[in-house]
Amino acid sequence: MDPATPSPTPIAGDASPPPDPGDGRRPGYLYRQVAAHLAAHPDQVFKVGELTTAIAARSTGAVFEALKKMAAAGYAAHQTGPHRFQITQAGIDAAGAMPPPAPRTPRSGRGAGRRQPVARPNGDLYFPRKLAGATDVDVLRRLREKRIPVLLYGPPGTGKTALVEAAFPDLLTVAGTGDTVVEDFLGNFIPLPDGGFEFVYGPLVTAMREGRALLVDDATLIPPKVLAVLYPAMDGRRVITIPGYRNERVEAVDGFYVIAGHNPGVHGAILTEALASRFDVHVEVTTDWDLARHLGVPNPAVQAAIALNTDLAAGRIGWAPQLRELLGFARVRKTLGLAAAVANLAGRAPTDDREQVLSALRQQFGTDITALTLGKQR
Repeated sequence: MDPATPSPTPIAGDASPPPDPGDGRRPGYLYRQVAAHLAAHPDQVFKVGELTTAIAARSTGAVFEALKKMAAAGYAAHQTGPHRFQITQAGIDAAGAMPPPAPRTPRSGRGAGRRQPVARPNGDLYFPRKLAGATDVDVLRRLREKRIPVLLYGPPGTGKTALVEAAFPDLLTVAGTGDTVVEDFLGNFIPLPDGGFEFVYGPLVTAMREGRALLVDDATLIPPKVLAVLYPAMDGRRVITIPGYRNERVEAVDGFYVIAGHNPGVHGAILTEALASRFDVHVEVTTDWDLARHLGVPNPAVQAAIALNTDLAAGRIGWAPQLRELLGFARVRKTLGLAAAVANLAGRAPTDDREQVLSALRQQFGTDITALTLGKQR
């Protein structure tokens, strides 16, 4: 599935101060505490959890919010994988002063800039789409703030993963398959060079302790007994234990959030009632044809994809190109030319659907088309 913040997560343009630490001190105290500790150690790079411990803060999520505010102002350098922060010279010069507030963006109206592209961790841009009177990115962030889990469903390649990565920069992911096991969520022992073993915590544990978002990608491919490890973390308890590691108890801190993806047409995908009921909001994700055109996909390719998706919805074929394939089409066209891009798109179709895809492409492009194939030596 393809086409990335602890709670509460501000929407774009939110000028609210960092969360109050909850001990009666005025808002902004935690921000200055974080900035002061970074300034006192200018050569050190801190993980969020390390800094939370160092300043004895109560909430990892609140510390992360303060760090992100510093990074957005240029006061700290932000590295990912895992998230790490180091103060910059601008941050030292600011001496703990709060960055100037960003201008608040109107929630509605044309030209308001609410659909500006959002950078994903890999550097690609995600273009937000309309959802529930706002943008999909903003809606997901608001739902996270209220701890309302979301299930995104739709064909592979419509942008489900890209949306989640754009909405939650602190995202961790579990890629679901039929072979996914509980240890993929909780962690496992790994061998050390000296012959010993060390327990490495899994993404569910890390997300709970650091107040991060967790995407369960292709969740409906994961065996139901394995998925059950999520349920106590998602309900009112927000607590799990790690049976394979001393029955260690793990409690979720503020910001922890679970979101899942489901591809209904994928072989082996089963949406059980137990899984569906854990997600209060179900959002269908389809390909945005106007966005495809905006990103440089020729209209004949878009029209062919629309026709094929109509056949897909009617059950006449089992595959149709989505946004992922159309963006690939645009890249191939730019590199190899239009004819090669069309032939390549035909070749991406499964064998059972190849003839229908060829027919749709021929109708739109008006030329004879075959799948991209190596020819004879010149």
